[in-house]
Amino acid sequence: MEFSKTLTGQVLQTLGWLLLIIITGLFIDSKFVAENIYSNAQWLNNIIVSFVFVYLYIKANPRTKQQLFFALIIGIIGEYIFSVGLGMYTYRLQNIPHYVPPGHAIVFVLVYYFSRKPQVKLNRKRIEQFCLLLIIPTSIYFLLLKNDVFGFICTLLIFYFLRKHPKERMFYLVMYCVVAIVEFVGTGLECWKWPELAFNKFSFLPSANPPLGISLFYFGLDRGTLSIYKRKNKTVWNRFKSIQKTQKRIS
Repeated sequence: MEFSKTLTGQVLQTLGWLLLIIITGLFIDSKFVAENIYSNAQWLNNIIVSFVFVYLYIKANPRTKQQLFFALIIGIIGEYIFSVGLGMYTYRLQNIPHYVPPGHAIVFVLVYYFSRKPQVKLNRKRIEQFCLLLIIPTSIYFLLLKNDVFGFICTLLIFYFLRKHPKERMFYLVMYCVVAIVEFVGTGLECWKWPELAFNKFSFLPSANPPLGISLFYFGLDRGTLSIYKRKNKTVWNRFKSIQKTQKRIS
């Protein structure tokens, strides 16, 4: 079997590239690089992430192109609401780096591509179990040893939502793990920082830096992207749902 047709190969084709982009980009924008190599390197990361976004957009099919665009717009709005408006987290230069909104869209689409790979679909249950083995003990560790009440509640809310969306469980569990890695790398390199209290206001919601279950907000990104797509493509979406119902009857 060709390596690209194995589970490992398909993981590397999607999540492997995603993690490489994340680690490289955040290192470029890190406090270490700013203080020891080049003080204004953020522009380079802006160019790299923009190039990756444009490349993925050009290669995408019409449906995914729309979802990429909607994810970008929702990412921009979300950053200004949560970072600037609500003070949920703060970036190193007290700005919203240009690479962040397209970065959200890139994370979304590469996790989506991962979830659509043939070997990934065949091993869906195993992947879900693996993610749970990572998420559950880590979230308990963060709660007990880092007092991450905010992150733990976000994690519980994710599990609650997934009860209503069992077909998307693997997608969101993988998204949880990917976003956790993004947050560990980003806060570890001091690209951004989370306050000790949720939104820097609620004393009953102490938070770690980062809060572990913050991928809850990617759930909102995905729901928003899908909602906009359905509204703009009602005919196509209804046809897609009809095909799904027919396939269920046949099976």
